[in-house]
Amino acid sequence: MSSLNAAKRISAFANRYFVVWVLAFSAIAFVVPPAFTWIGPYITPLLGIIMLGMGITLQPADFERLFERPRDVIIGALTQWIVMPTAAYLVAVVLSLPPELALGVILVGAAPGGTASNVMTYLGNGDVALSVAITTVTTLAAPIVMPAWVIFLAGEQLSVTFADLFLSIVQVVLIPVIAGFALRYVLDRRAPSIAEASIEVFPVVSVVAIVAIVAAVVGLSHETIATAGAVAVVAVVAHNLIGLAGGNSVGRLTGMSEKRVRTCTFEVGLQNSGLAVALATSFFSPTAALIPALFSIWHNVSGPALASYFSRNDTVGSPSPTPVSTDD
Repeated sequence: MSSLNAAKRISAFANRYFVVWVLAFSAIAFVVPPAFTWIGPYITPLLGIIMLGMGITLQPADFERLFERPRDVIIGALTQWIVMPTAAYLVAVVLSLPPELALGVILVGAAPGGTASNVMTYLGNGDVALSVAITTVTTLAAPIVMPAWVIFLAGEQLSVTFADLFLSIVQVVLIPVIAGFALRYVLDRRAPSIAEASIEVFPVVSVVAIVAIVAAVVGLSHETIATAGAVAVVAVVAHNLIGLAGGNSVGRLTGMSEKRVRTCTFEVGLQNSGLAVALATSFFSPTAALIPALFSIWHNVSGPALASYFSRNDTVGSPSPTPVSTDD
């Protein structure tokens, strides 16, 4: 039991200072790029490990919720699928982004939700069960939805096909998530203590993997950051804020409860930018991966800030008892 408690403390520490780790190692990567550029070829496997961890957080009850509350799940998923890609296109046009940076924004917009949204929903006293359900739906649908949007919005710039993107997302997202879910299912029944320990260990692994991915992209893109850093930051902040505002507005307009409005806000505004990084580095360039990497940093600043605002101005009761582990 002492080992499990130690794992919990380490996990809590890693998550609490997650943004600090990302900023610190990104700064080092910018100053000393070779210290992290060697990680580049391992970005896709690292994301697969993160998605395996997400799968381990899922249980059969999470899939049952898809049928218990289909209306709000469908609204949340559709809002994300429409608002974020559309916002990405508008941001790219309004800011006249160079093609590779524009592609990075589009990749983020087309990405599914990340489990960071689950954690922010918990911290902001939203509906965690609904958050997990929406993240699950958008993640499982990612092999279809993401390539469709990327090809539609940036097709004339691409040499990659829908099939290429589809197979890559299946390999990086769908298979690891299903494998993690299956592993959790078996462990819960045959080795519950190991299952409990894995829930504490994988958030730490995810934090290390995300920090490594972001640092690698910063190292690989340090010249681009030096010349186009300001406009890239503006694009990331604008895209994220449009997503958060869009999710909040749709939740209220469709009559969701306050807790579910908060959930919709985070689900739409916080993306699986790690997947966008992996696809950018696999099929395009480090420059295309810059915006997703910056998004990984920024949404882990804006998300906690908004969650803190919600919790400090709360009239809907205390948060759910069990938080969900984060990846991206």
